[in-house]
Formats: sequence, structure tokens, C-alpha cells
Amino acid sequence: MKNDPLSLTTQKILESQRIVITSHLRPDGDSICTSLALAFMGELLGKEVEIINKDNTPFPLNHFPNIEKIKIGQIPPQGFDMAILLECANVSRSGQENLDNYFKINLDHHHSNDYYADINWVEPEASAVAEMVYRLGRKLDTRFTSQIANHLYCGIVSDTGSFQFSNTNARCFEVCHKLIESGASPIKVSELLFNNNSPEKIKLLGQVLSTLQMNEKGNIAMITMFKKNLDSLNLKEIDTEDIITLARSISAVEMVLFYKEIKEDTFRVSLRSKGGANAAFIAEHFGGGGHLHAAGFTVTGKYDRLIKEIPETVDKLLKEQERIKTKNDQKLIDSY
Repeated sequence: MKNDPLSLTTQKILESQRIVITSHLRPDGDSICTSLALAFMGELLGKEVEIINKDNTPFPLNHFPNIEKIKIGQIPPQGFDMAILLECANVSRSGQENLDNYFKINLDHHHSNDYYADINWVEPEASAVAEMVYRLGRKLDTRFTSQIANHLYCGIVSDTGSFQFSNTNARCFEVCHKLIESGASPIKVSELLFNNNSPEKIKLLGQVLSTLQMNEKGNIAMITMFKKNLDSLNLKEIDTEDIITLARSISAVEMVLFYKEIKEDTFRVSLRSKGGANAAFIAEHFGGGGHLHAAGFTVTGKYDRLIKEIPETVDKLLKEQERIKTKNDQKLIDSY
């Protein structure tokens, strides 16, 4: 199909010479590694490609190969033929302020997206944008060097939580199989992603886990990282996925709320869930978004109030989810 988003994206890339890539604020492994792979693909096609993100690359991604290709700052108001936005529900999610006059491609795999661009390639069923860009590379007929394969493999491993999250599916394993055949090294990627901690990070792990609280039912866990925790250990950008994964491993827990203090009375709340608990549904209630089992939102207020009121609201929303599911299941039964 010539008018499907993949074909349209392929055509626009082939028509363009100067391309800029950007990803969402607080970039993660999927957006960082996919942007690098996409840039190298473009260069193999003879394109001039730059990656410009608003926020710094967090640890441990800032130690990855080729990370120096990523510039930090604002995309200039002119100078590129088009802009590719990775995992941005809207332009503001990128933090970029000069994109109004650019032809934009919106490449995302999140359910919550505003479909704001000239080409909107959004696939919530995809495990990662890395998986989507692998298919783009096949369509562009680019060569998958070991460099490109490693970055795409890393993006998928990172966003699936090492194949533990609900976005893990057969297709992502098929893509990873092809990437390994092209030279991706699972051992190397795992070492870079998961075995690169500093002693300070392990100390932080202990401090954050010591804040663990549970609601009375035991289905919601809350952990908190205050700015003072980072400051005392001289840490700035830090990957905390392993911390929230540990809290999520508690047997009866359906939902983890990870409060991260951004500034006084402002917290980024990361959600991780399991089973039928829909993290995206919860996040959207608070003005955020994300995936079924991984989402987030930002709130303001006094911590003592937020740590009490938000779990109460989450518990009510989980009950609402269960009522909706039960009602839909009954409708399905009645239809037979």
C-alpha cells in the first residue's frame, strides 16, 4: 500500500537530504538507541542526519557507543528538510520550540498520541519504535550493519524490560532474531544496559526501597526518590527502571507508584503494573499517558498529601477498570 504510514515515511526520507531526529523529554533506551540507528541508516543512504534532543542522555545510555552523535539543545527554525519525532505524543513532548515550519513525521508506539504531524506512523501494538524502524530499514533496503543492529536490539530490550513487559510479543522476537543474525550482540547489550552500575547507584537503590509503602489491600506499592537522595550521592541523570521493577515483583502488587521529586512540591510519578491493571488508564486520569503496564504523569502538591491521596484514587480507578472488564465479559457471554 503506497499510502500507508510506513510507505509514506520511506518515500519522504528518500526525497529528503537534510534530516533531523529528536525524541521525547527524559529520553529512554528505545528513543536514544533508535535515533542512533535511524541516523546511521540515513547516512548509508547518503543523507545528512543530525540528532538533537532537548534533555541530556541519562545514565547508563550516556556511556553507550556513538552517543556523541546526539546534540543537546534546540533544533534551529530552518536548515532541515524534515523532522522525525520519536515517541512524542505531541510536539511539546519533545521540548523543541522551532518545529512549526518543518515537515514532521510522528513515529510512536504509545496508545496516547495526538496525531499532529504530516505523517503519523503510530503502532501501539509494536514492542518499541526500534521494532518499527527495523521494518523501515527493510523498506528502505538499507544494510543492517552490526552497529545499526546493536542499537535497534538495545531499543527493543530496553523498552520490553528485557522481554518482561506486556509489549513483548512474537514479532519483537522475530525482529531480534534478524538483528542478531545481522551482528547484534545480546551479551554486549545486556552488559551495557544492566551491568553498568556505580556503587552510588546501588546505595540509591537501598535508599529508595527503604521508602516502600503499601496500601491496606496490598495491591498498590509506593516508593519515592527525593532530590536529596540524588544530591547526597552526587547523582544527576540516573536510570531507575530496575528499582521500580523490584517493587513490581512483590507478589500481590498490581500497581507501583514511583514518586520522583523534580523540584519542590513537583513529582513525576512513574507507573508499572501487571496482570489486568492498566497503567495508561491511570496515567491518563492524571493528565499523563503510556502503555498498558508502563506509564507516567506529573503532579504538584505537598508530598504527605500526594502519597496518601493518589493511591486512594488509583485504587478507585482499578476497581472501575475491573467493573468495566466484568461488564464487557458479561456482554460477550450474552452475545453467544
